Amino acid sequence: MGVGFYRPRASRKVAVLVTALSLMGAGVFSTIAQATTGTVASVSAIESAMAEKSLMIDVVHAGKRLVAVGDRGHILYSDDQGAHWTQAKVPTRQLLTAVYFVDDQRGWAVGHDAQILASADGGATWTQQFQDLKREAPLLDILFNDANHGFAVGAYGALIETTDAGKTWQDISDRLDNEDQYHLNAIARVKDAGLFIVGEQGSMFRSSDDGQTWEKLEGPYEGSLFGVIGTAQPRTLLAYGLRGNLYRSTDFGDTWTPVELKAARGALEFGLSGATLMGDGSLVVVGHGGSVVVSQDDGVTFSVYNRADRISLSAVTAAGNGNLILVGQGGVRVAGPTGTELIK
Repeated sequence: MGVGFYRPRASRKVAVLVTALSLMGAGVFSTIAQATTGTVASVSAIESAMAEKSLMIDVVHAGKRLVAVGDRGHILYSDDQGAHWTQAKVPTRQLLTAVYFVDDQRGWAVGHDAQILASADGGATWTQQFQDLKREAPLLDILFNDANHGFAVGAYGALIETTDAGKTWQDISDRLDNEDQYHLNAIARVKDAGLFIVGEQGSMFRSSDDGQTWEKLEGPYEGSLFGVIGTAQPRTLLAYGLRGNLYRSTDFGDTWTPVELKAARGALEFGLSGATLMGDGSLVVVGHGGSVVVSQDDGVTFSVYNRADRISLSAVTAAGNGNLILVGQGGVRVAGPTGTELIK
């Protein structure tokens, strides 16, 4: 990965929501990074009563708590199933693109400037573990196998790993056969199989040994894939992306079947950007145009819903009471099981 190698492409999960957020920079990660690469004054996210309504990109559970991340370094948390949100103390004003918790206390968030933040108190306060200012491009997703071993993926083929809970992060991008440095948009765990990465130009990679080695796959689609999720069934996963393209595999990516998404006026053509596996095994996928698609049969078929506000959605998770938490351009919303009925 060479310094100063520019490729002005904008196909990634965030670009589905805000096309102005394009990927224009490049650079390199240090082989092993501790703390911060480069120097910059510490700048905390500004507390704002409107943070709940600002652009939010991801939302997950930290135990029973909900944690959402998004624009201007905003991180919000809720202890009452999304009825009220509190703004966390965060040491950045950069866009945050993804968040992951291994339990009710320990979590990590990633974002622009290749930043990685960590929390040890359920998302109430955060510290910066890593950033690379020279890279000028974001990390886009993060996943941990356990409290110590985690991965982050991002623009220009970035794949970095920690084995010590984020005290150090090592660039392992060369483990992927990704000569064109396609953007890596998402990483997920697949039940009884391993780890799976999807990205730009339909790129796919899988690992059966906890990320030590990776195999490049020939996927079913040449357009960008913005997300991937394992289902409740072994070796079964969904990959999704531009123009409503959704694919299902039951053999850890060896073969794929396109999933038809029929809206009221024909095939769904909005980009899909986020998904969640519910406690009952059902699946919810969200995207552009207020799209919410729901499956009760492990992703074989989906019911398609479009919210009346048509605001683009980036991620979804269960509220914990049968409702959904939706995040995207309009901030955080609580909706009914189909995503269409606004609760708050």
